[in-house]
Amino acid sequence: MSGQLNVVTGATGLLGGHIAEQLLAQGQRVRAITRPASNTAELAKLGAELAPVGLHDPDAMRKAFDGAACVYHCAACVSDWSAWRDHRRDTIDATRNVLDAARGAGVGRVVHASSVLVYGHPHGDRQLDETAPLGQHLRFWDYYPAAKIEAEKLVAAFGPGATIIRPTWLIGPRDQRAIPRLVKALRARGRVFLIGNGQQLLNMLHAGDVARGAILAANSERARGEAYNLCSAGEITQKQMFDVLTDALGLPPVRRGVPYRFAYAAGLFSELVGAAIRLRRPPHLTRHGVSVIGRPPRFRADKAFEHFGWRPQISAEEGLRETIAWLLKQETPEAESRPPLRGGS
Repeated sequence: MSGQLNVVTGATGLLGGHIAEQLLAQGQRVRAITRPASNTAELAKLGAELAPVGLHDPDAMRKAFDGAACVYHCAACVSDWSAWRDHRRDTIDATRNVLDAARGAGVGRVVHASSVLVYGHPHGDRQLDETAPLGQHLRFWDYYPAAKIEAEKLVAAFGPGATIIRPTWLIGPRDQRAIPRLVKALRARGRVFLIGNGQQLLNMLHAGDVARGAILAANSERARGEAYNLCSAGEITQKQMFDVLTDALGLPPVRRGVPYRFAYAAGLFSELVGAAIRLRRPPHLTRHGVSVIGRPPRFRADKAFEHFGWRPQISAEEGLRETIAWLLKQETPEAESRPPLRGGS
């Protein structure tokens, strides 16, 4: 498949950027679908063909998809605080437009980036593989997983040429959401605490590992028409994560802790206040954030290993340190160009 054309939506984002880089490193062509205002300097430097095409412009999208062997659809509304109309427009409607454009351009292969959050909040201690029902016990304002579920339905209707990947919490260079929010809170002093005893394992993965899994799936005949969890069994505790972050930032360690139920209630209260005052940015504490770092991982990725040999290769600690190094470099005006990203297949 060397030299084939691949289209990547969301190519300036965390996962899309890693997919684009790995494909280019393999000698394949990449056409990066980007927002007109996005910073595309790194993609251009890597050799990607830039296509500033809106995902709601059907004619332009079909032209951008012409000649492509595979489309990696990573663009979406990635937020636990956006309105439903934003998720509908940028996740559901955008996915529909991507699939229509792929059909119109005769693209035979689509890899769609979803999320393990589509499983919702099931009760009990069952380990969740791809046979688990989607959307269990969704909470009000759970717009992100609800939109991802609807997008998955559209992808399933595309036929056997489509594959769905469901990553867990992604870290690594280009992370502009989760870890930056934690860094901001840690620097504010007194705004971060352990949820529970801090010994809960966290399910986080380097985006380069997930990108490698997406590419393996795209090249696997067995993966056609299938969905895959791309996650770890949990290798780093909540306390260890905070220790890595505070050590890298030169800050004192996080020692205070609060019960999970208290933190969850505080997150709900913060959301209600934020909604009442029409807060545009996410509150400091949300139910989603509490759930991510306060509950143990329950996802299995055996199917991806069995079907195309995927397993994570970059440790969570290494991924966190790379993320912090990248973030600090962005804060330095005289910084050199961004370092090479990890995770090539």
